[in-house]
Amino acid sequence: MTKLNEFILKNIKIIEMIGVLMRITSFSIVSWLGPQSPFMFVWIFNTTDAIILSWCSVLKKDHAYSLLNIFWIMVGLVGILRAGGLL
Repeated sequence: MTKLNEFILKNIKIIEMIGVLMRITSFSIVSWLGPQSPFMFVWIFNTTDAIILSWCSVLKKDHAYSLLNIFWIMVGLVGILRAGGLL
């Protein structure tokens, strides 16, 4: 795990940018397609970017963004369960 954290810290700016672009993409899909959106894909994609951004913010010890992105992980898990018909 230490090597992975070192890799993330070494490349944190690009990894965070990837996470942000993923989030923009997922919300853009929903905005453009509305009810025809592939909701399961969007929720999985959005939850993945929340994991990426949470990891980065935890490593940077940025408590506000850690809380925000961990919240998005929880929202994403609920969204995945709802899109899958489990809730």
